[in-house]
Amino acid sequence: MPLPTTLRVHQYAGLQPGPRLIILGAVHGNEICGTRAIARLIAEIDNGELRIERGTLTLVPVTNPLAYDRKQRQGERNLNRNLRPNAEPRDFEDRIANALCPLLDAHEVLLDLHSFHTGGQPFVMLGPRDNDGALEPFSHAAEEARLAAHLGVSRVVEGWLDTYALGVERRRARQPDANPLLLDAAYGVGTTEYMRSRGGYGVTLECGQHDDPAAPEVAYRAIRQTLALLGLSGAQPQAPTQDFEVLRLQDVIDLDHPGDIFVREWQSFDPVKAGEVIGHRHDGTPVAVADDGFIVFPNPRALPGNEWFYFARPSARRLI
Repeated sequence: MPLPTTLRVHQYAGLQPGPRLIILGAVHGNEICGTRAIARLIAEIDNGELRIERGTLTLVPVTNPLAYDRKQRQGERNLNRNLRPNAEPRDFEDRIANALCPLLDAHEVLLDLHSFHTGGQPFVMLGPRDNDGALEPFSHAAEEARLAAHLGVSRVVEGWLDTYALGVERRRARQPDANPLLLDAAYGVGTTEYMRSRGGYGVTLECGQHDDPAAPEVAYRAIRQTLALLGLSGAQPQAPTQDFEVLRLQDVIDLDHPGDIFVREWQSFDPVKAGEVIGHRHDGTPVAVADDGFIVFPNPRALPGNEWFYFARPSARRLI
């Protein structure tokens, strides 16, 4: 199959000034709930059922067309890592990034729609609090939290990039000859991290398990809420829930060997107790957690040197 040569983009410009919003689907090719929700939205706009009255709405239903065509997470590499323009693109995802990054640059707000491997309820990934640190400086935490609160889910996860950087430190000590990208904390930069680095803000909404028939509805509802919240559609957003569960990622454990196995089929946010064994290395060494908390993003199909699972604990952060 020949490689795709275009990135399909739909854009609607309201005749009144307003925010510039971009919505992405299928950044990972087997996560198609966003693609379906965006297609539904496009049909509603085109038949007049939904009106974009102000601002700019840009829709990218299939952000990684190679991975989408192959019905797999990535094409030649993970598009949601090391996202940046590249003057000398080396793979398909580099070429997509050269088209995608200028699109992100031209917008103020991003909603990125994803799904996950194993079962569990939908959740939203939130960026850092306002800070001027070196890793991820940010000044739109209040706006981003407001957006997250209105998406229709009650579980929120923070702490992505600094936890990823912690994992990179371990890799450098354990595998100094590994792929240089896996030893670079910037490799953890995906769509939302890039958006924040360019002065905007955005969230990743994990809409459910890949094949969950409810996931496209979660994505669609979140899009309509975002349009209303930002004033693009003229509708009134539904009030957010008051009962949020906010968790902070604390640690990440890599898969070291293809023979590493979980002790059972974990789902994201399964609770675990201090000392509980999560899996075994290929030589039988147990892998346990140090504290009470939750398993997040367990990936039984992880590649060696990549994230196997994350560990999270409750956060004191409040959205409202």
